[in-house]
Amino acid sequence: MNNQLRWHSFYQEINQPKIDLAKASLYFSQAEYPDLEPEVFVVDLDSRGFVNIKSRDAISSASTIKLPILVAFFQDVERSKINLEEQLVMTKKLMAGGSGNMQYEKPGTRFSALETATRMMTISDNTATNMLIKRLGGMEQLNERFIRMGLTTTQLSKPLPDLTGKNTTSSADLGNLLVKIDAGQLISLRSRDRLLYIMRKIVKDTLLPQGLESGAIIAHKTGDIKSVLGDVGIIDMPNGKRYIASILVKRPDNSPEAKEFIQKASGIAYQYFKDPQTTSFTLEEKSE
Repeated sequence: MNNQLRWHSFYQEINQPKIDLAKASLYFSQAEYPDLEPEVFVVDLDSRGFVNIKSRDAISSASTIKLPILVAFFQDVERSKINLEEQLVMTKKLMAGGSGNMQYEKPGTRFSALETATRMMTISDNTATNMLIKRLGGMEQLNERFIRMGLTTTQLSKPLPDLTGKNTTSSADLGNLLVKIDAGQLISLRSRDRLLYIMRKIVKDTLLPQGLESGAIIAHKTGDIKSVLGDVGIIDMPNGKRYIASILVKRPDNSPEAKEFIQKASGIAYQYFKDPQTTSFTLEEKSE
């Protein structure tokens, strides 16, 4: 049976009565992609209903670790510890391969703090990330701050690029971080708006955005190493609905099935929020 036919069969199955979104997603992962180990965390920001599928298990973060780093950055901006126009110096020690183009500039080149933070997110620049880690006090201090943010599995263990997956997080950590950001916790509403503005300019749009329809707006951050692929974001729908989707997938080396899974899981969530009355599956009630 080809992928198109298998997906059609799956879509018929989830639209049967009394099949909730969590069970549908579990069926999805088990029936279609047995080689994947997905973490799925979806939150309705109106009702705080949620889907939790192994979402609290620690997993390699890849570049999604840049989201809590960005939160720490804006916290320091608000505390006047960092000025957005402050010039940060790119040293040879901080230069990193992989994502981003700052690595091609000469050592000693200066970038504003805001430009550095923006490049860290929009093009996932690893050199920019290392510059901010240093400016924010180093990995140990950031890990302490992650704990204060309420993150239980998010930890920096090595600079970027972290190709072997030593840095960790979970889909629940990242999803709950966005819940707090949306509510104006951790950072002010002004900083929240600036943060979301940056995250709406993410260049890579091949994961969660592919499950959305025209008119939807997403602020998100992706992560991609050979063992893990992920995307986490806040989605605003044309009907006024806002929800959070956080999906991280452990995969065999660079398996393209992880990309396909995230795209289709994103579409399932979007269709639920588009018309929950006819989709026939529901979110669990948030209990924490």
